[in-house]
Amino acid sequence: MSLAPVARPASLRDHAYAALRDAIVSGRLEPGARLRDSELEEWLGVSRTPIREAIARLEVAGLVRTRRAKATEVAPLDEREALSAQRIAAALHELAVREAVPQLTASDLDAMRAANARFAEALGASDVEGAVTADDEFHRVAVDASANPLLGTLLEQVTPLLRRLERARFSSLAGRDSVSAHARIVELCTAGDVDAAASATRENWLTLERLLTHPDPA
Repeated sequence: MSLAPVARPASLRDHAYAALRDAIVSGRLEPGARLRDSELEEWLGVSRTPIREAIARLEVAGLVRTRRAKATEVAPLDEREALSAQRIAAALHELAVREAVPQLTASDLDAMRAANARFAEALGASDVEGAVTADDEFHRVAVDASANPLLGTLLEQVTPLLRRLERARFSSLAGRDSVSAHARIVELCTAGDVDAAASATRENWLTLERLLTHPDPA
């Protein structure tokens, strides 16, 4: 395993979790890669305790698995699990928008438009990482505006698993459909149409299943 060193924040446990999660989701740590404590300690610059705590969280999220003899490795990419996570994420984001729309400010709506512009730009440049980041930023506006503290925690349990598979969508032309879908969501939020905005958000999150069932021939 050869990864660039990362800076250490105040919370070593969260630092270890976020670094490992991002490396797995991005594919820098491939399915089946062994996660050895000594190598992780050197890479992350933290002790074994926060690393084992991070791995326990990642195992709950379905990103790592412990085999016999306590060998820990990155979990294989399981489309069925990812699609199950997607359905949960769709429902949670639908709830976020339903609760957020009455509270969205002009600044929130501007933030959504700006995130969508970055999303479109990243897709145009075939920048997968940028597209994923911008998409997260777009949907995070409603999650934060909902003021529901449980939504972020629950989404953290399912989103990383989904993102591993969702990268394939952003690398295809079909991913560009989400730009117009985002714009429609902003339009409905601006109009204060709670039901329509929530429904559009749910459909936006369910596109991956459709793309896997009917992949882009290009």
